[in-house]
Amino acid sequence: MVPYFKNLKLKDLTHNRHQKFINHLSEQGYISRTIELVHRTLSSAMRFAENPLGKISKNPCVGAVIPKRQSRKKKGELKYIESDQIATFLKVARQDNYNHWIFFKTLIFTGMRKGEAAALKWKDVDFDKKTISINKSLDFQPLEEADLFGDTKTYESERNIKISDELIEELKTHKQYINQNRAIFEDGYLKDLNLVFCRQDGSPLPKSTLFNAFNRILKNAEIEKLPIHSTRHTHAVLLLESGASMKFIQKRLGHKTMAVTSDTYSHISDKLENEAMDNFTNYMEKMTTKTDKN
Repeated sequence: MVPYFKNLKLKDLTHNRHQKFINHLSEQGYISRTIELVHRTLSSAMRFAENPLGKISKNPCVGAVIPKRQSRKKKGELKYIESDQIATFLKVARQDNYNHWIFFKTLIFTGMRKGEAAALKWKDVDFDKKTISINKSLDFQPLEEADLFGDTKTYESERNIKISDELIEELKTHKQYINQNRAIFEDGYLKDLNLVFCRQDGSPLPKSTLFNAFNRILKNAEIEKLPIHSTRHTHAVLLLESGASMKFIQKRLGHKTMAVTSDTYSHISDKLENEAMDNFTNYMEKMTTKTDKN
């Protein structure tokens, strides 16, 4: 629990944060019985802190829901935008809405989760080093305003990644657009948030708006319906197609272990290896035939 909560003070452990921790355990593959045990242990400690110690006014663990573990998806069900569809997707996205286009392009070019990108602040973007620091995630439906920004999905998800020259230039232009909005809205602009991707007044992009925009763009681009998370898989597949190693992809995506990366993308890797072998075989057959004729 320590790596997850880090230096969180006892009084700052809210019900919402405890529920997110429980959900995190489920996402990491722990069975319900184990999660229940962790929950009960933590709840017992919080109950003692409430009474008799009086350190907190209310036990934040009360009412938490233990999620049922979902069965793992079968290999071959990975959903992503095909490489030959990306140009069309981005073109349609640009025609649809500038804010949505720059957001989705960044997801495809970096592999960030939508919550990580939505929480990105300008201080996290280093134009000189061409890097992005991923260190938090936006809670699109926080129970309290203080919970708007939370930890990344896992401890290992905090990472610095290199970004392309193309994306750097796009983000520089985007910052000029943001600064124009700041000037227009003046005191009405939420400057304290300092978000890279936001509405015109600087407030966070709503989850429903992103969901509807993504579906609309896919439909207009004549691409099958996909979840926004498919942009993360799209980035990973592009990396594989460009020859990147599984270890590099693991670090870039912030996966906890190499096993997670390999298990998720192994069939894509196998497909690429088979295609490479087919190309090699065809090449050698042509070479052999040419030699025989000579």
